[in-house]
Amino acid sequence: MQYWPRKRAKHIIHRRRAWPASKDAKPLGFYGYKVQMIHGLALNNNPKSPSKGETISIPLTLLECPPLKIFSVRAYKKTNSVLNVKTEVIVSNDKALAGRLPLPKELKGSLDSIKPEEYDEIRLLVYTDSKATSRGQKLPELFELGLGGSPAEQLEFAKTHKEIKVSDVFSEGEQLDVGGITKGKGFQGVVKRYGVALKQKKSEKKKRSIGNLGAWTPTHVLISVPQAGKMGYHSRIDKNKQLMKISNEDINPKGGFKHYGLVKNDYVLLKGSVPGPAKRMLKLYKARYPARNVPKEAPVFEQLVIGK
Repeated sequence: MQYWPRKRAKHIIHRRRAWPASKDAKPLGFYGYKVQMIHGLALNNNPKSPSKGETISIPLTLLECPPLKIFSVRAYKKTNSVLNVKTEVIVSNDKALAGRLPLPKELKGSLDSIKPEEYDEIRLLVYTDSKATSRGQKLPELFELGLGGSPAEQLEFAKTHKEIKVSDVFSEGEQLDVGGITKGKGFQGVVKRYGVALKQKKSEKKKRSIGNLGAWTPTHVLISVPQAGKMGYHSRIDKNKQLMKISNEDINPKGGFKHYGLVKNDYVLLKGSVPGPAKRMLKLYKARYPARNVPKEAPVFEQLVIGK
């Protein structure tokens, strides 16, 4: 009952409905493609840890993060505590988006026509450079990106940037919330789906099932009763993942990563695991409620150990 209703995601890309407030005039999120889990050897920099100063093994998730490109700039006005788009200026008609949405033949309008004092918030509509990766996807993904700072600072950022890199958004040691769609498991029984204990070997008929569906009266099965059904492919957010490293150095093993290929762009290393299989797109957000016991500086890795 921790997650209810237990339903599958409508789309393979995670959706963000609200952006945390920030004084920094830069994007509040980014994206990355999950490659593989590795681990690194580094000195423990946590002052409260019993193994402080010792070399420890840290599990890491590798995400490839190609740059984002800006498609349009949206100006929002709040009416009855609801944000509504009042003005949208398209700044790109890249042919790569032709299969995603209708493109204008000529770009009309200018960002100078947007007066920031008349609006409450300005956001960016950005798209990914999926052809720059080894995933084999042709169509780019299109999604909205929130900005920090005042409306004037947000508009200035939109004017001065045509392309956004992950290093422009995050820094090493920062905590992130990672949103994604989990692995799909298909149709599963109650033992795997809910962790129901196996019945003893002398049980009648079934061993991997529950004892009964509930009382005879009323003739109704409660939602709390475990039953078989589709499992996985849920929209989830993994909170407070520390960003350990941002780099563009060559990290590829011989022949590339299994189930992914070669990493050709900037990449990040996150501490721990994140939802989804290899090649899945994940959204990276600034942590809304960062943990206090996490060091603000990322450790320096002595060695990165990469599997086959």
